[in-house]
Amino acid sequence: MFKKIPLLLQILIAVALGIFLGNLLPVWMIRSFATFQSIFSAWLGFAIPLIILGLVISGISSLGQNSGKYFLLTVLLAYGSTMFSGFGTWFACSELFPPILQGTAFTPPPEEQETVLGAFFSIEIPPVMGVMTALALAFVLGIGIAAVKSETLQKAADDFRTIVEQLIQKAIIPFLPLFIFCIFLAMSADGRVWEILNVFGRIIGIVFALHYLLLALQFLASGSIARKNPFKMFWTMLPAYFTALGTSSSAATIPVTLAQVLKNGVRPQVAEFCIPLCATIHLAGSTMKITAFSIAIMLLTGGTPELAVYAPFILLLGVTMVAAPGVPGGAIMAAAALLGSMLGFSEEAVGLMIALYLTTDCFGTACNVCGDGAIAQVVDRLMPEEKETRSLDTKSATP
Repeated sequence: MFKKIPLLLQILIAVALGIFLGNLLPVWMIRSFATFQSIFSAWLGFAIPLIILGLVISGISSLGQNSGKYFLLTVLLAYGSTMFSGFGTWFACSELFPPILQGTAFTPPPEEQETVLGAFFSIEIPPVMGVMTALALAFVLGIGIAAVKSETLQKAADDFRTIVEQLIQKAIIPFLPLFIFCIFLAMSADGRVWEILNVFGRIIGIVFALHYLLLALQFLASGSIARKNPFKMFWTMLPAYFTALGTSSSAATIPVTLAQVLKNGVRPQVAEFCIPLCATIHLAGSTMKITAFSIAIMLLTGGTPELAVYAPFILLLGVTMVAAPGVPGGAIMAAAALLGSMLGFSEEAVGLMIALYLTTDCFGTACNVCGDGAIAQVVDRLMPEEKETRSLDTKSATP
């Protein structure tokens, strides 16, 4: 029954029920849900290094096996766009959020209240390795498999990725609504929920505005380089944008994105290469959301989002999420590791990040997809025509 309900609707129902029931349920029931939250958090902590290994090793190794003159340019443009989004979001939100959040704090409940409403017991599930160790190992293995060009190792990496995808889809995603319900139930029970929702309503509005500003900048830059009308280009990409809003998946939107990019005049050989590749590595919209929401939560918890902390976080975020857009919830699951290890987020803060991300996931995906079309236009402009290249080679060979 629940499988037929879209994940977004499940999350919204979980948030609403958590808020509504926080002051109605007896203490023993609230503590029961807190016990589940504690166990699931331990399970999530165990799974995150495996998720990083499964997604990043396969993603990097398969990318490295691609060849051709379009590959390097497309990767540089996609990663550059993602980094522009991340650092641009940091600069914008570091200025916009402090005045909005002034006087508001996201503090843990008093210790005595936490004892009353806390879990009955907890279970420790130590991860097999630390997050940064998993990330470093994933880079080494991914690059190494690509370098030695071993089909056996590539198949092993792809099989492990399949296991991790099943882990996410069968053992994590189905329990996320209940996990988020537990978080909002606890916040409602200790009286913090309405203030937090009021703050995040304003934050989400700002993120939406930045989302459309990023799309405008992408198409203005792309139109300038490709010497085409950026407004017409964006209008042509709208079917892909709205398809992504419905699917919340860059991978599932590839057929529509490809068709609209071809309508924008991109050569088929460029479009058929760039669009599937960008669906894997171009994450400008996702990076914007994660950066913005994490800055808000850091400010609410009394931290300072300094550039020295966020620069390595953003740089790694663009790589860690490689290949994650094909997995529902994969991007935020991969990012959760960095939120805890690099930004010092608590279990409750990571849970809020997951809730915020999943409730706005479709808009980040739509931003990623439209940006793919802009990148394809630039690659098409910068790369020479195949026929022209062959004719020049023929002329140079003629005595």
